[in-house]
Amino acid sequence: MTPVPRTIPQVLDRIADEYGDHDALVTTGGWGGPRRLTYAQLRDEVRTAAAAMIDLGVGAGDRVAIWAPNTWHWVVACLATTYAGGVLVPLNTRYTAGEATDVLARTGAPLLVATGRFLGADKTADLDRAALPDLRHIVRIPVDADDGTWDEFVARGTDLDAADARAAAVQPDDVADILFTSGTTGRSKGALCAHRQSLDAPAAWAECGQLTSADRYLCINPFFHNFGYKAGILACLQTGATLIPQLTFDPEKAMAAVQEHKITVLPGPPTIYQTLLDHPKRRDYDLSSLRFAVTGAATIPVVLIERMQSELDIDIVLTAYGLTEASGFGTMCRADDDAITVATTCGRPIAGFELRIDAPAEDGTGEVLLRGPNVMLGYLDDPEATAKAIDSDGWLHTGDVGTVDEKGNLRITDRLKDMYICGGFNVYPAEVEQVLARLDGVAEAAVIGVPDDRLGEVGKAFIVKRPGAELDEAAVIAYTRQHLANFKTPRSVTFLDGLPRNAGGKVVKPQLREMV
Repeated sequence: MTPVPRTIPQVLDRIADEYGDHDALVTTGGWGGPRRLTYAQLRDEVRTAAAAMIDLGVGAGDRVAIWAPNTWHWVVACLATTYAGGVLVPLNTRYTAGEATDVLARTGAPLLVATGRFLGADKTADLDRAALPDLRHIVRIPVDADDGTWDEFVARGTDLDAADARAAAVQPDDVADILFTSGTTGRSKGALCAHRQSLDAPAAWAECGQLTSADRYLCINPFFHNFGYKAGILACLQTGATLIPQLTFDPEKAMAAVQEHKITVLPGPPTIYQTLLDHPKRRDYDLSSLRFAVTGAATIPVVLIERMQSELDIDIVLTAYGLTEASGFGTMCRADDDAITVATTCGRPIAGFELRIDAPAEDGTGEVLLRGPNVMLGYLDDPEATAKAIDSDGWLHTGDVGTVDEKGNLRITDRLKDMYICGGFNVYPAEVEQVLARLDGVAEAAVIGVPDDRLGEVGKAFIVKRPGAELDEAAVIAYTRQHLANFKTPRSVTFLDGLPRNAGGKVVKPQLREMV
């Protein structure tokens, strides 16, 4: 019996052998027009890019960062990184140059694959290279203009034997990727995941959705996120499904893609489905090919699930819960669950996870704990934070509060860390509060998430001004926009004489929520 591939290069080789002539990747956007790659062609591109990385001096275990939207180059670059024995470090495309510089410095990445001009900006040009002594090479991907260096980069990839030797040396427990997630201290933390973890967890996700090589997967979720990278690229890689990435979410373009490519799989946050359902031109497009949708990241109305099943005629609609520290996964509903279960719970454990509620109250509410082979290896260069997150018995303390029903379904009810989710992205108030604290005129600041019809939740800041300071809402928001990604920027500001605090001096955020 052929052993099950346990590294990403092994999976790529297996799928290219088994589905060599089958479409792996079909793109429609970006500079240079459409691109279609079979699995055999994808492997050729990956081997060449891996050889180019080695030629640039990328060693086994070196970190390679990618800072770009959903192009075919992203897929090739991420797989080439692991093929060359490197470690993938995805960067959020919404990061400011300062935020990206911080992650690049902490990972010591010698190579950055980044977008050229995109959406009117060239963030790569704004990087503080003086703060990045390890960053020796930047490869630019052309997106909105012919300003890329990708072709010159891959032209260096001539020693394919060296690339194959690196790929063969990769082991299942080697680190495959470092995905950064903000922490309650305000500084992001990098979660280290091994090859076996980055494969097994999305494989379990794909099994719940009954993903096969017959599926065509429209990937709206950004590749830099677990949802796009692991539940997208790596799920397709293991099943032979065809991946159709979308550069940025445009509802009409998404519906056109569903019709043109007969899309069967469309994951995303609830806002995407709400937008499609309510779009005035929805009936102009044939969306009948859709069969599987999975969502999460926010409380979901039962009526939305029912409309997805009835109006979009999607056979399998599932919800899921996961976090970066658990390889991006945790629990998920199953195909035979009813609409109420799907809408009101996050399902049951997948990927070998155990689920436990720690110190439950009388109503069964407590902190959600996860344990299993797909809990991260730890945080990058932070053993203290790792020890706080994963206890001596191997339980990952998620910081989320929830309950488990009699059928084993998890329901998230609150967040210990005050984290909120804006447009599918986690936002940690402490990080925003630290930025606000540096604004001249701010004495104190607190941030909470408030409901928003389009994005699920958005930030609201409460500011106590220094005596004599002249600040208004517009100035505060403009300042945070300069220093934070857009999804982290508060959308409104209230000025107070003082923040409500408990006897221990901590801000009582429930009182702030009551004000809203």
